[in-house]
Amino acid sequence: MTDEGIRTKILVVDDEPDNVELLTAYLLNDYDIIPAYSGSEALDILKSCEDDLPDLILMDIMLKDGMDGVEAAHFIKINYDIPLVYITAYADDNIMRRAKLTEPFGYILKPFEESELRTNIEIALYKYEMERRLKESKKWLTAVLNSIGDAVIATDEEGLVKFINPFAEALTGWDQDEAIGLPLSEVFVVENEVPGEKADDPIQKVMKEGMFYGLGSHTVLVTKSKTQIPVDVIGSPIRNEAGKLLGTLVLFYDISERKRVENMIYYQNSQKDM
Repeated sequence: MTDEGIRTKILVVDDEPDNVELLTAYLLNDYDIIPAYSGSEALDILKSCEDDLPDLILMDIMLKDGMDGVEAAHFIKINYDIPLVYITAYADDNIMRRAKLTEPFGYILKPFEESELRTNIEIALYKYEMERRLKESKKWLTAVLNSIGDAVIATDEEGLVKFINPFAEALTGWDQDEAIGLPLSEVFVVENEVPGEKADDPIQKVMKEGMFYGLGSHTVLVTKSKTQIPVDVIGSPIRNEAGKLLGTLVLFYDISERKRVENMIYYQNSQKDM
């Protein structure tokens, strides 16, 4: 069941009427069953009910109407967000390789028991719901990070860029599509503007100190176009619930105006002392 009082709808696709009848008999008490006897019929059904799609699809791999179950599943994966479980008695290695590419939520081998069928259905629905929540969580987090008024870059545990928000794109000169997968040191290039002084590596600093505030008072960001921008930098480790390091979060912002004011005050004070 999906929500209380709403029955889960399952599209059963099999070109053997006896198999469809058996599946319906097993499941009808707890699920609403929509039968289809070919891949093309299944696609027609989905097209006709796009506002009320089934919650799960049970798909026979070895359909014989010119479109096998894998072809139908491939189309469904591209066009619909519906979990799919394959049912098969036999499939050669080539078909199984193709089937894996459609990312099914399970396989049920014929002959099967009713309990096995129900277990696979419930596991598939649960996995799909968890994946849906994870995707929603990622969308929410991305929206938050994109809305932050400072530049943000996140890396994985190996220091490769996994996320860069629009403010970081603007400051570094790197587009997200270019930056993702590159080492942080290639996208976020920092130097110390004082000759002979070296800027800290933010990832190494996080590894040694955990969260930090600032790489130094003379840190400059070297953009993709080789422009130097004075920046303030905050770094933080990204850890899972067990405390394992998953990556690094680097937040930075342009302090050109602050530096300009500081230099002006310094100049005015030095003039007074003369």
